[in-house]
Amino acid sequence: MSGPHVTIIVLNWNGGRETLDCLASLRRVDYPRFDVVVVDNGSEDGSPRAIRERFPEVTLIETGENLGFTGGNNVGIRHALERGSDYLLLLNHDTEVAPDFLARLVEVTEAEPDVGMAGPLIYYHARPNHLWSAGGIVDRRRGEARMLGIGQRVDGAFRQVREVGFVSGCALLVKAPVVARIGLLDDRFFAYYEEVEWCWRARRAGYRIVVVPQARVWHKISPEARAASPTVHYYMTRNRLLFLRLAGLGWRAWFHALVLEDLRTLLSWTLKPKWRHKGPQRRAMLQALWDFGRGRLGRR
Repeated sequence: MSGPHVTIIVLNWNGGRETLDCLASLRRVDYPRFDVVVVDNGSEDGSPRAIRERFPEVTLIETGENLGFTGGNNVGIRHALERGSDYLLLLNHDTEVAPDFLARLVEVTEAEPDVGMAGPLIYYHARPNHLWSAGGIVDRRRGEARMLGIGQRVDGAFRQVREVGFVSGCALLVKAPVVARIGLLDDRFFAYYEEVEWCWRARRAGYRIVVVPQARVWHKISPEARAASPTVHYYMTRNRLLFLRLAGLGWRAWFHALVLEDLRTLLSWTLKPKWRHKGPQRRAMLQALWDFGRGRLGRR
């Protein structure tokens, strides 16, 4: 038994079969020192009982309510830090992992002391040779965070360890001393944009963020483009502005985000007949802008 200890945190909220499949894939991980903590965010589908029965080796923490991505993961992070874990890994419940993914991530982060966070290549589960995420970048001028590699096959550009602006919270490894220095996920986000801001904080503190292509995870998200739900529109609109404020980005980013994107989209959805079906999303965006202006953050 050698190497630093890693706590893998899986957030469950009515995850059902997907959570069980994720835990089954973690049983096959070949890294020698890790444990799994499932934080249940008030599920009502019976999944906590199924987890206890099927995976007795897993630590299950039930919050009793939906604390969001930030609050639920922070419960797991605190648990891991209190028990002296060297690393923490946030992992979506709707993923499956390669047996060597954790060893690959730890190998790179241990070899490079200035690396504070690392992520794997994340593929579509339904199209296992096509990327969903190879990390992401923050466009300071446009004030937006963009994922790299979406829909692409892995080529030479994605075969080397590379520095990125952020890695997805879908699978994110962080060193415990980094968390001790920069703090937990910011609960004001609740969900969406929280990992972008966390990585931004780490970079400000002098740490590098990298993607390790030899580490592989498959995400059960549809490759087909779908209209985001009103709830997603709400959090993405509001939290993007929260990120701009916390990151201290300049007026160009604010102008692009508010005028060239949000307000233009709202006008288009209001005036053009072909977007009449976007009424729920339009109302969600308006509420997001209103809530941000009034300082209403956290859970919607």
